[in-house]
Amino acid sequence: MLKVGLTGGIGAGKSEVSRLLAGYGAVVVDADRIAREVVEPGTPGLAAVVAAFGESVLTPEGGLDRPKLGSIVFADPEKLRILNGIVHPLVGARSAELEAAAGADAIVVHDVPLLAENGLAPLYDLVVVVDAAPATQLTRLTALRGMEESEARARMAAQATREQRLAVATLVIDNDGPLEALEPQVRKVWEELTARAAGGGA
Repeated sequence: MLKVGLTGGIGAGKSEVSRLLAGYGAVVVDADRIAREVVEPGTPGLAAVVAAFGESVLTPEGGLDRPKLGSIVFADPEKLRILNGIVHPLVGARSAELEAAAGADAIVVHDVPLLAENGLAPLYDLVVVVDAAPATQLTRLTALRGMEESEARARMAAQATREQRLAVATLVIDNDGPLEALEPQVRKVWEELTARAAGGGA
């Protein structure tokens, strides 16, 4: 098994790279998706969040009110630490289950937005960073996602810098250009990953 960490700043195009790699045959473990699953209604994760933050973080339907919880934890580092202490172990355990189920010869791509921020690079055989200039990220967030520029800048500022991400990269995908320029790069990275997997990860 080859364990790959995939990361990139918001608006860099990591999700598209993840989708393309899945199409080539990678087993993608999406940390963001798992983080949502472990706090769905009826889960121990949601019960723990409610115990820590109160029932005001629930929607009328009984689900997690993400905007409400976000407004609480992003304004208070201690509360964010408490939330991460609940969610991160659950995500880690579920990710490990999915990885174990993938099979010995699989190429498992862990799609992890905060890989650089949380010092997770040593967990993987190699790290692929999807890179885009901050100006490109900003344009995509405002033009394509409809964010206010101030919100987009704040979200970017809360993440690792471009330099910090590149410092942990084994392979870099340059996604500063148009979408059609991305696919050939991802195909080349996939060829590199399959070669490494065949060589025992060397």
